[in-house]
Amino acid sequence: MARRHRSHLAPRRTKYRKAQKGRVPLPTGGSTAGTTLTIGRYGMRVCTGSRLTAAQLSAIQLTVKRKIKVCKGAKFYFRVFPDIPVTRKGNEVRMGKGKGAFDHWVCRVPPGRVVFELGGTDELRPELAKEAIRLAAHKMPVRVEFLDREQLARAARLAAKKDAAMPQQQQQLEKAEGVPLTATATA
Repeated sequence: MARRHRSHLAPRRTKYRKAQKGRVPLPTGGSTAGTTLTIGRYGMRVCTGSRLTAAQLSAIQLTVKRKIKVCKGAKFYFRVFPDIPVTRKGNEVRMGKGKGAFDHWVCRVPPGRVVFELGGTDELRPELAKEAIRLAAHKMPVRVEFLDREQLARAARLAAKKDAAMPQQQQQLEKAEGVPLTATATA
């Protein structure tokens, strides 16, 4: 039997009907998975962790697709999916009597996670992508930032140049001080 008003952003089936609230994960182990662009040229990354509902994600998708449809071949890629059920009890219901009924789907998004990406064609200009992501940011409950693959590559090159220049500066300091700053293993 088909459900009424079922969103396209809902899992087809789950092992359990209800879940505990849980917490938004904070990445602590040094992993950078999900924090950079992998599919498209532009993207939107959240600055603080939060729970995003399927309704918010649907509104974002609708807004962005409406803005980029003038560019033939432009594609929209989600990087998160709402798979956690949230329950709610009715207003003015007394304590007890079990957990509330299912209400909506959410996904936990840690800080620094890319929510969606735009790509698919070279005709998608950065100005159009930036405007689409600006409009999508109004639908989000948290601050977000615009990502551009070329700007990320440029920043990586600058960081590499800075790291390459460090040994020369370190050698100059060692000569001036007369003491090696790095510990070397002697056999």
